Amino acid sequence: MNFTRWSARLPGTQRRTAAAQAAIKARARSAGTSGSGSDDGNGTTRRGGAAGGTADGEAEAGGGEPPAGPTAAPAAAPPATSGSDRPALPGRAAHPHDDVPDNPTVPAARSRPPAAAEAGSPAGPGAETAPDSVPAPASGPGREAAPGREAAPGTGAGGDAGGDAGGDAEAGAGTASDEAGWQRRRAIDALPVRALLGEVPALAAVVHGPEHRIAFVNDAYSRVFGPRPTGAAAREALPELVELGLLPLMDQVRRSSRPRTVKSRRVPPQQGAPGGRRRPGYYTFTCTPISTSGDSGVLIFAADVTDQVEAAERLRASERRQREAAVTLQRSLLPQELEQPDDLRVAATYQPGGTDAAVGGDWYDVITLGAGRTALVIGDVMGRGVRAAAVMGQLRTAVRAYARLDLPPHEILQLLDGLAAEIDASQIATCVYAVHDPNEGCLSYASAGHVPILVRDADGTVLRATEHTGPPLGTGGWLHTSGSLPLPEGATAVLYTDGLIERRDADIDEGVAALEHAFAGATGSPDIVCDRLLRALGITEDHDDDVALLVFQHPARTGPDAELFHNAALDLLGGTEAAPRARAFASGVLASWRFPTELRDLGVLAASELVANSLQHGTPPMRLLLRRTDRRLIIEVTDGDDHLPRRCRAEPGDEAGRGISIIATIASAWGSRRTPGGGKSVWCEFALPGGR
Repeated sequence: MNFTRWSARLPGTQRRTAAAQAAIKARARSAGTSGSGSDDGNGTTRRGGAAGGTADGEAEAGGGEPPAGPTAAPAAAPPATSGSDRPALPGRAAHPHDDVPDNPTVPAARSRPPAAAEAGSPAGPGAETAPDSVPAPASGPGREAAPGREAAPGTGAGGDAGGDAGGDAEAGAGTASDEAGWQRRRAIDALPVRALLGEVPALAAVVHGPEHRIAFVNDAYSRVFGPRPTGAAAREALPELVELGLLPLMDQVRRSSRPRTVKSRRVPPQQGAPGGRRRPGYYTFTCTPISTSGDSGVLIFAADVTDQVEAAERLRASERRQREAAVTLQRSLLPQELEQPDDLRVAATYQPGGTDAAVGGDWYDVITLGAGRTALVIGDVMGRGVRAAAVMGQLRTAVRAYARLDLPPHEILQLLDGLAAEIDASQIATCVYAVHDPNEGCLSYASAGHVPILVRDADGTVLRATEHTGPPLGTGGWLHTSGSLPLPEGATAVLYTDGLIERRDADIDEGVAALEHAFAGATGSPDIVCDRLLRALGITEDHDDDVALLVFQHPARTGPDAELFHNAALDLLGGTEAAPRARAFASGVLASWRFPTELRDLGVLAASELVANSLQHGTPPMRLLLRRTDRRLIIEVTDGDDHLPRRCRAEPGDEAGRGISIIATIASAWGSRRTPGGGKSVWCEFALPGGR
């Protein structure tokens, strides 16, 4: 690397160079005035020793430049000026470093790349060379010596010139890209505003004045809406802006001097415009205030967002279809039609949360168990989406299967707990399983982490079931227990999921209290109670959680309806007289209920077989219960033994084993269950003719 060339660009070196140049100028003026010189014997005129020595110093300090040759008198040629308005040396070409100020602090100006600054002339931009001056001679390659003078051997000028050439090559390579970028920026800056707006692909128009008269419309705007006459008012010449409602916005922009934007405005097809759309498009319009010395206006800039709007619409349509499919799946897993027990009136509702495609796992069910008893179930699978709905469907199917076993509520939940862990260990579900027994007038229940049951008496008093609640299903290791709530005639109960009462900004107990307050005043049929509770709790279509609600009533019957419901019971102590007593009791009761003869005979036969089976396989105490509803006749026998009977095939020679087979043949349905006190109950049903 040529150190002399690069060191010449440092501020300290420049100050020394400036001082040396000033000394050379002074000596040159004095030498020109006196006209003294000497011949060195080689045919070359040479100045005095002091001046020559200084010239050598200048050559070394200036990066290896040789001393200037003979020049004309100073008066014969005007002094050359550099970019810093300093006269050049007489008889010498301006040097690139001559434009350095007398007291420089910055090596060079940064407004233009060095390559561009040096490309204008050897002395930099703005420098002029005296017409009679002679370029400085050089002995290196590419330069010729001054006429009448030969290069002195051993001066090192050629080496310095070679160093300058190598440095120039390196500097040129480093500034080529800067020069190209500067030229491009200069070309863009040189464009007038009209040409610049005409080149942009977006729609652009400029209006001015209170009537928004057209000053400019670019080609992109004309291709969409057609050509527009310059000077015309926007209300007449820009009808598309009137249809889009942009004129009031433009007035506001002009008054406030603040830009305004309207997004995704629909532009109808433009059939008359050359190259116009044949289908609707969407544009985002931005109105920006502009002002001049004499007037103010608005720049209207419209970006085509049709692709983005159509993509968003396709995404919304896809999400809508996915949501509809998920909701359809969810509803298909719920009961399509609720079973209506004889002694209860039931209504339920399900509302998916929010507008997204991820429905939840809320579910409910009503299962008739026989002998007038009804199971009412509600549950909630944590999480959302098809996976939660699938787990919910499996649990609901399992509940219906376990309910056929007619087990106590806590045993049902115990079975569900193990099944939930097998279905999906990562899914946790809550559930309430309750059984209504009209003979006892109570509601037995068990809860697995679910919100409490609410029961309202006929006088409006609300009772909350807070006991006999275990952890959610799928956790394992917990023994559930059953509890009991009174449900007399005229009482109403509600089962629900946490989406009805849970809010992000309140505790769940506050939600239960709000539901109690609303439930206390919600009267009417179960359907009406459901609607009133949803409205009272603020449940709308935009609610962010799924809601399942199950309301059932034990109505108080009076008048003709009360005549359709009768109960009759007989306690049997056992012995040989138990069967005849049971037959006589059943015959008299069925006759008083005015049953047809055929049905009365079947009822007496069924009562006799059930009592005989209990006498043979059961233990006292025994009880015969006859019950009539508006749709069926129920015959039930209880005893103290907990071994459930099974239907078996009797051989022709067997004297026993046909009682249950006879019951299954003549009755509409039959079944057995264990009672809470440690015995069993065996029952059968007969459908009444014309029953509702």
